[in-house]
Amino acid sequence: MSAPAKLEIRRPDREPTTFEIEPAVYTIGSDADCHIQLNSPDVEGRHAILTVRDEGAWIEDLAGGTLLAGEPVRGRAAVGNGVPIRLSHFTLVLTLPGVATVTTTASVAPPASPPPIHPTPPTPVAAATKESAVPPAPAAPAPRAQAYAAATDAPAPKNDLKRSIKQQIHSELVERLDIKRLTASHMQHDQLSVKVRTTLKSIVDDVRTKLPPGVTPDELIKEIYDEALGLGPLEDLLADENVSEIMVNGPDRIYVESGGKLVRTGLSFMDDSSVNAIIERIVSPIGRRIDESQPYVDARLPDGSRVNAIIHPLSLTGPCLTIRKFSKVPFKDSDLIRFGTLTQDMADFLKLCIRLRKNIIVSGGTGSGKTTFLNVLSGYLPETDRIVTIEDAAELRLTQDHVIRLESRPPNIEGRGAITIRDLVRNALRMRPDRIVVGECRGGESLDMLQAMNTGHDGSLTTVHANTPRDVISRLETMVLMSGMDLPGRAIREQIAAAVDLIAHEARLSDGSRRITKITEVLGLEGNQIVMQDIFEYKQTGLDAQGRIEGYFTATGSVPTFLENLATRGLSIDHSIFTPAKEEPRG
Repeated sequence: MSAPAKLEIRRPDREPTTFEIEPAVYTIGSDADCHIQLNSPDVEGRHAILTVRDEGAWIEDLAGGTLLAGEPVRGRAAVGNGVPIRLSHFTLVLTLPGVATVTTTASVAPPASPPPIHPTPPTPVAAATKESAVPPAPAAPAPRAQAYAAATDAPAPKNDLKRSIKQQIHSELVERLDIKRLTASHMQHDQLSVKVRTTLKSIVDDVRTKLPPGVTPDELIKEIYDEALGLGPLEDLLADENVSEIMVNGPDRIYVESGGKLVRTGLSFMDDSSVNAIIERIVSPIGRRIDESQPYVDARLPDGSRVNAIIHPLSLTGPCLTIRKFSKVPFKDSDLIRFGTLTQDMADFLKLCIRLRKNIIVSGGTGSGKTTFLNVLSGYLPETDRIVTIEDAAELRLTQDHVIRLESRPPNIEGRGAITIRDLVRNALRMRPDRIVVGECRGGESLDMLQAMNTGHDGSLTTVHANTPRDVISRLETMVLMSGMDLPGRAIREQIAAAVDLIAHEARLSDGSRRITKITEVLGLEGNQIVMQDIFEYKQTGLDAQGRIEGYFTATGSVPTFLENLATRGLSIDHSIFTPAKEEPRG
């Protein structure tokens, strides 16, 4: 159109009101969020849809009783220039520039093919009961960031157009298939998948020839199918081995960590409700819930990937979802050596310590790789041992045969029935474990874990959030006090000194790489101070031209005190690994 179309709304008791409207899709009804609001008890909440395009206009009746030139509208019909549309006692007359005007006595315009599904609807037209001025023009879409794994991103209008198309096709899918009802009826997933794909293909085929350039039918079907039954745009990110973490900050801001760097993707959900549906789909199978009374939750995916979700009213930016991915095939020590996380000498030493039944704590900051490293260390546990793992969300994937996996449980909707990590640690002591592996100590369970290590359950493993090995001691003291036991500081330190043998500290460096920066032995208590010595460490020497960390692993020269008894255990190790590096290797 050379000029905007004009919509005149006539009422029997008031002067007509005229608005300028841009090409878009407009909902008509009495609901407050309709773009053209008609306040009358005779008008349904969603009564009709008016589609305005450069080449013409169409009206679609949703509730019955919509008249076009005095004739009932059945389905969707083309609207001629100047032909009155009647809804209850309201009359709408559309003037399309450049199109011949039709008198109000003309017959209904012949049915036309459905118009292409249009971009996101514009700003609502003011309610027809008000003497409103022309409504504000639609706001321009915000510019998009560079798309994930692509040199350039699609323009913002194209993204908004595509999202609008997906929303309308998804709505049609929901109308034709009650997916929640089909899921609740325990229909087999394969049957449900076939039914959804068949219905989607039928819907997309109806508008295949009308799709704008760059939007392919197969692409639409896949994306809408993923949101209907899968995890939407996250499916491809979960399948990408280069992506280690996924962060959803509302429906249209999805970030990933790839190669240790944060990148904003060009992907988006349809709306907030779509993100909420995905969150519900993740947490429901494992007995978790998320709603306004419990607006945040920790969960996991079937492959063990860690999930955190938080929604309104706590999140002011829309529903947020954070997924820390686990490799489909669990990492082994050889993988971490290849990545440069540690050396073969360090891995051999830790393997020996586990065979000697030393209690080991893996420490580090958030995202440093503690759980992944704990899983690698767990792989050293002998097949002959009975192993009990205890976690908030079951992430560890041990390959041994004799493994019992325990997972804590949050309270129900009435606030009862919670089973904490501490409850599970206590129960595990009655299960005749040879080894106890706690995913993370973060509260009062630390006291029970220390007592277990001191009462015959040696060779246990756990993780603790801390910035240095020395900070692990302070954190353990604080967490023991969280158990509610009023213990003196010296008694707590005695428990820690007797229970903990080694601390392996992992850090995430500035270039995104992860390194075991220290392996530290806990020697004991002298006075009120716990004495420790570093066995191995990582020394950073600088940065290369690409900003990557340069440094090297080295022994400190200290020899662990417990190696004196190796011969009596039938074990041995090359003592040369404890000799400090004479030169500084690069990288």
